[in-house]
Amino acid sequence: MDLPVVPPLAPMLAKVASTIPTQPGDGPPEWSYEPKWDGFRAIVFRDGDEVVFASRGGKDLVRYFPELADAVRAELPPRCVVDGEIVVPLERDGRTRLDWQALSERIHPAASRIALLAERTPAHFVGFDLLALGDDDLMEVPFAVRRTRLHEEIGGGRSCHVTVSTTVTDTARRWFDEFEGAGLDGVVAKRLDGLYVPDKREMLKLKHARTADCVLMGYRMHKSIEGVGSLLLGLYHEGELVMVGGASAFTRERREELLAELQPLRVGEDVVSEGEPTRWRSATERSWVPLRPERVVEVAYDQMEGTAQTEDGVGAGVRFRHAARFQRWRPDRDPHSCTFDQLEVPVRYDLADVLDRKED
Repeated sequence: MDLPVVPPLAPMLAKVASTIPTQPGDGPPEWSYEPKWDGFRAIVFRDGDEVVFASRGGKDLVRYFPELADAVRAELPPRCVVDGEIVVPLERDGRTRLDWQALSERIHPAASRIALLAERTPAHFVGFDLLALGDDDLMEVPFAVRRTRLHEEIGGGRSCHVTVSTTVTDTARRWFDEFEGAGLDGVVAKRLDGLYVPDKREMLKLKHARTADCVLMGYRMHKSIEGVGSLLLGLYHEGELVMVGGASAFTRERREELLAELQPLRVGEDVVSEGEPTRWRSATERSWVPLRPERVVEVAYDQMEGTAQTEDGVGAGVRFRHAARFQRWRPDRDPHSCTFDQLEVPVRYDLADVLDRKED
């Protein structure tokens, strides 16, 4: 691969911020704001027909997204390096939004399954930084220049896009609320004069954070130790307990304690969930231990996904997009009081409005 920037290359990272940084009171703006995309981070290297999708961990993801490799060859410049995100958008109820479950299922060991999913749930690439173009290494030029060249060179294709951005702080604050409805994860702020620094947290990110009281309905065993791998969470909908996700961030010691602590609540035989095994989820990992729905746990979560979301409420079919984080037990809560009504409904938004537009 004959490019001025070649793999392996660790992507530049972001550190968590509590607020969106504001522009100076006078003088030119210092920050560029853009939506935080929620997909697989990938740096795309293209040298003619040769294409690499380098993941954050350094693996090439091309084999899982053959249709996207073809799109890169058709829609990106012949020789370029672009930092961005692989996503799977799906249309529901007349709006298009990101689907994390469909994206996760694309990482599959079987070539036949990969080919089938490439047809059913084709991936898209959203670029947000241009690191090289032709023979030009752009990593040591200001982001404002890289952003301008990215906008000029990329976008307008069917599968390869450029994220929208702004230098107006109030617009970024509005995006933080609105774009969640398209399946995005928050807002990222980048210094306009910033260089591209691999593997360094030079950007700022503000993510959604909420809490909910859920019913503990079961657990999965850990893959490598005799302890709880994840707690399975449910909410009531019209009198029925519906699974909405899991919480899994525990120390080894706590996993072992939870296993002993939850044994008195076990009921019936282990259950095997629906869904095919993937590279990340074997048939064994789909089984779980049901518990009597007597305990309530408060968890922190970022956002939801699913099909049963209306303008005025959330119902069964919606679940946490990512694993929730255990906060505390809630012995004061009646499990039947834990319903979908407590979940905040994001503004419904179409993914098309989160992509940059070139002037005609």
